[in-house]
Amino acid sequence: MSIAIQSKLPHVGTTIFTVMSQLANEYGAVNLGQGFPDFMMSAELTGLVDKAMKDGFNQYTHMNGYPPLLSALSLKAANLYGASVDATSEITVTPGGTYAIYTALTTVLQPGDEVILFEPAYDCYIPTIELNKAIAVPIQLEYPNYAIPWDEVKAKISPRTRMIMINSPHNPTGAVMSANDMQILEGIVAGTDILILSDEVYEHLIFDGIEHQSILKYPGLFERSFVCFSFGKTYHCTGWKLGYCMAPAHLMKEFRKVHQFNCFCCNTPQQVALTTYIQNADAYLQLGIQIQAKRDYFRILMRDTPFTCIPSHGSYFECYSYANFSQVSDKELATTLTKEFGVATIPVSAFYQNGQDNKVLRFCFAKKESTLEKAVEGLKQL
Repeated sequence: MSIAIQSKLPHVGTTIFTVMSQLANEYGAVNLGQGFPDFMMSAELTGLVDKAMKDGFNQYTHMNGYPPLLSALSLKAANLYGASVDATSEITVTPGGTYAIYTALTTVLQPGDEVILFEPAYDCYIPTIELNKAIAVPIQLEYPNYAIPWDEVKAKISPRTRMIMINSPHNPTGAVMSANDMQILEGIVAGTDILILSDEVYEHLIFDGIEHQSILKYPGLFERSFVCFSFGKTYHCTGWKLGYCMAPAHLMKEFRKVHQFNCFCCNTPQQVALTTYIQNADAYLQLGIQIQAKRDYFRILMRDTPFTCIPSHGSYFECYSYANFSQVSDKELATTLTKEFGVATIPVSAFYQNGQDNKVLRFCFAKKESTLEKAVEGLKQL
């Protein structure tokens, strides 16, 4: 006997990332779908975690985060972005960036509120909005450059607009917001009660000499924003599920009310280790150069395939069009590539509420060179 319940997400199934990874495992395919590195993280950082555990840092730490780490993050924000973020009242360490996003939305959304977001969008955004009985208002980025259509944003704002969500560098496309984008956004929300959620988990994974336009650089935006970050993306340890959120004190106070009854606090030895490791600024300042080298190598390899590159300027990902050689759906091609050519990707239509299919696949290039080479050998058989 099964007891019936009413689903809170009746239209949601297993995520496309899980589906494609399971298919990759089943067929022994190279997994360029899910966004995680297959190379080792810093031995120094893992050694610091080991030391922290042996030194006895194995019990609960402060709900907001290990205090010395909060101070280090405050200093980092000041050095990188000229931001004044109070370590005590404006930063909370979270179990991952997705958790920070979920908690920020849950903190402020009321039934009937509207949230403007941009598609293709990371898959947790809309379900979290709907779990809070709010209304997602998706706006499609302009294909193929994935620029924000600001005139449409202005047209979609209503008295019920509670929040605008942005993501730069962008998942899944690698598009990056410019200073002009930020200034337009600041003008749109000025004099309103509209909040901002800025997903900046790829802040250091930015390429081509482009400067990351963090919300933290814009006081007029930060005063109304939740800004979400990821240690996992910065230090190649996605399995740690550790991130943080920065927000003005009055917003963070409410964020912590939700946080304390969900997670309470995060992994103590990892936070202790990061407090020391974060002092090595080169570990994150050189990250964009290191990962760009992987993107560039993947691009060179992909020239021997029929795919057309849609340039990425950040993140772990680059999108490729196949419209020049096939008109099958992106989900069908992604499945065929996995089963018959040994390469798992992500169909970009999965990032649209309406399943918009521009004949584009997302590839994760944050892999060892040998992994990328093996994948492209399969793609060259198309």
